[in-house]
Amino acid sequence: MALPRFRQPSILPGFGPALGFTVFYLSAVALIPLGVLVLRAAGFGLGDLWSLATDERTLAALRLSFGASLIAALINLVFGVLLAWVLVRYRFPGKRVLDAMVDLPFALPTAVAGIALTTIYAPNGWIGQFLEPLGLTVVFTPAGVVIALVFISLPFVVRTVQPVLADLDHELEEAAASLGASRLQTFRKVILPALTPSVMTGFALAFARSIGEYGSVIFIAGNIPYVSEIAPLLIVIRLEEFDYDAATAIALIILIISFAALFAINLIQAWTRRRHGHVL
Repeated sequence: MALPRFRQPSILPGFGPALGFTVFYLSAVALIPLGVLVLRAAGFGLGDLWSLATDERTLAALRLSFGASLIAALINLVFGVLLAWVLVRYRFPGKRVLDAMVDLPFALPTAVAGIALTTIYAPNGWIGQFLEPLGLTVVFTPAGVVIALVFISLPFVVRTVQPVLADLDHELEEAAASLGASRLQTFRKVILPALTPSVMTGFALAFARSIGEYGSVIFIAGNIPYVSEIAPLLIVIRLEEFDYDAATAIALIILIISFAALFAINLIQAWTRRRHGHVL
């Protein structure tokens, strides 16, 4: 009697070693460090963990980190798609330069980005000198945190949407136009449904990247407790104070909220894919 097969044979060799290496690499890079964090936090009592997590300074830092990350991701959701549209659909002088500049936040050290943004938006900076007479202050405020996060997370939306938009079949738009659809209706009914999964992916990547950002934010934020202090910086402060329990509790909260947010975004993305795929 033949034993049942747990997997179908593949024409591609090396499935076992490749899977083993993948699991080993993923475990070494992500699963083991996260598992150690969870195990250390599991040693706390629920009361101690709750008191560490609900400290007023901790809550203020978490609100700023997640709130600013959400705002930055939403801003890039709009302007990132617009930038990808311009780069794909139009030809103009300097297009290659503009396309290359999108990747600048990837290549630029985050500390350099933070110093540059602080210099520009300072009261005597290129942009800050025009905002100062209006009573608008960016440096050392939550607004500065949002601007820094917008800068570092923009490429995630653009580079996720751009290839999908470039591969979009123009015949669908021509068919919609031949049936009497306006440009707005074509975009809303034909283009946007096809872009929605990639837009949601870009939003999730931008949001996740912004939550953990440190280098570019600490310069422009000013790191004022209860005002412009982000959660990653508070973790570093607790570690410098040798308060490892508080640092672990904050890190665990960030991990749980980030995982829940990304899980929810992935569910929405999967639902959107099924719905629009069925419609198309």
